[in-house]
Amino acid sequence: MTTTSPATASSSEDSRAALDAAIARLRVGADAWASKTLTERRALLLKVRAAVGVVAADWANIAAAGKGLSAGHPLRGEEWLAGPYAALVALDAYADTLKSLIEGRSPIDRVRTGTAPGGRTVVHTSPLNPIDALLLSGYTTEVWLRPGVSARQARDAAGLAARHPSINGGVGLVLGAGNVTSIPFLDVLYELIAFGRVALLKVNPTQDALVPVFTRALAPLVTVGAVQIVRGGGEVGAYLTRHPDIDHIHITGSEATFRAIVGGGKDRLAVPITAELGGVSPIIVVPGRWSRADLRFQAEHIATMRLQNSGHNCIAGQVVLLSRDWPQREEFERELRRAYARAPRRPVWYPHSDARLAAVREAYPDAEWSSGDTRAIVTGGGDVETTEYFAPVLGILPLGGDAEGFLDAAVEHANNRLTGTLGANILVDPETQHRLGPRFEEAVARLRYGTVAVNSWTAFGFLTPTATWGAYPGGTVDDAPSGLGIVHNALLLDDVERTVVRGPFRPFPRSLGRSRFSVLPKPPWFVTARTGAAVSEGFARFRIDRHWGRLAVTLVRAFGA
Repeated sequence: MTTTSPATASSSEDSRAALDAAIARLRVGADAWASKTLTERRALLLKVRAAVGVVAADWANIAAAGKGLSAGHPLRGEEWLAGPYAALVALDAYADTLKSLIEGRSPIDRVRTGTAPGGRTVVHTSPLNPIDALLLSGYTTEVWLRPGVSARQARDAAGLAARHPSINGGVGLVLGAGNVTSIPFLDVLYELIAFGRVALLKVNPTQDALVPVFTRALAPLVTVGAVQIVRGGGEVGAYLTRHPDIDHIHITGSEATFRAIVGGGKDRLAVPITAELGGVSPIIVVPGRWSRADLRFQAEHIATMRLQNSGHNCIAGQVVLLSRDWPQREEFERELRRAYARAPRRPVWYPHSDARLAAVREAYPDAEWSSGDTRAIVTGGGDVETTEYFAPVLGILPLGGDAEGFLDAAVEHANNRLTGTLGANILVDPETQHRLGPRFEEAVARLRYGTVAVNSWTAFGFLTPTATWGAYPGGTVDDAPSGLGIVHNALLLDDVERTVVRGPFRPFPRSLGRSRFSVLPKPPWFVTARTGAAVSEGFARFRIDRHWGRLAVTLVRAFGA
């Protein structure tokens, strides 16, 4: 395998020769990959799974250290969930899909389907097994297909390129994200399984320290010529995107980088591109009658949506839409400000974050700062609606109306005033949702977002491999504020419109007899979960070894959250 040093991989002839050699190996590897049966591909995925289990601790520890999370920091568990855990569950899901295809079945033959407003078919994509139902109790995902696609059509189309594995998909370039460590790994898997393309992964410089981990984890695929890994900065990326032997590009990054790659005129990109580019994600808080415990729990929920990974997430909740007519609005805002300020301190580590925070100080002189002036809450509209800050900045924006009127206004505002279409969140108590009836599902259907989370965070959809991840359909190369295409999608569904995530409004024990049940007293990914680090690591280790005794200890720890 070839890797090039970020310090030297620029325009030098030696560096370009090394990149050319990596691509040449992949051209040969593309033929080898096309010759492999689905059984052989599945066996390779299982070898990768075993390799991920071996490197999991290094993966999580290196990632945490790179983000300034010292040993014992309460948020180190994030790197277990967003790294090796995400990789393991994806590998399991792809292996299950390939097994179905090997047996001559559609990947969704045994998956429940239903309907949604507007003639949409719904595929209930998780939980699909008892382990997911236990570890992620109360949380579900469903994929809504484009209007008019029937359940039978969905079953027949599921499988994508894996239905025709002998077709050579060529060489894909994956420009890896720099914020979440599983993203480049998962994007490589999707290239291989969904499109039959071998993959050249260019690691973002922020993740250079993880290249040895990725090398070991992906070694079975590197050995057969299906994957190569290279390093480098912008000049390497620019060279690779214009390389004549690259057939497709996928990027997870900023819209500015996407624009630079697409180019224009004589320098217009000549090959297809897919992208995940982030956006400004709304958190729609539907007014209802909430208890003090409800107010506190959902305040911590919103703080998590913004502060997880120090806000360096494409899917971080950024604008809270509240009803100014909600009698509990001021009380909820107080709880939210407390939760936001009390969350554990951590470095704001992503490059150029200082400049983003400085821009907030200039645009919002009345912003409320906390945690050593490293996180802000701003009130009102403006830049917070149109600029993805990619830093710990949360906006609060009041709208008018009771539950029905507010929900309609919030959907309209999110669709037309906020930048991007990647994900939207809705918090609604069960009693109000029941009273809204079909109007609530119709509001979900009107939201033009690739993932909509109801009483959950859209990042749960990212973490669920059988869900889909990407912008709402309809973007073009010239107008794609949140990107083009989807990834993850381990059931290999076609004609996807969106994923809908649903979670419990109340945690255990308050979830007893109160609509959607959950055994989790507080999800381990909450930034306020006292035992979140231990529980997150325990969940990942159980995915590796299936040791039920150690899982029992982890579950006991979860009740100490």
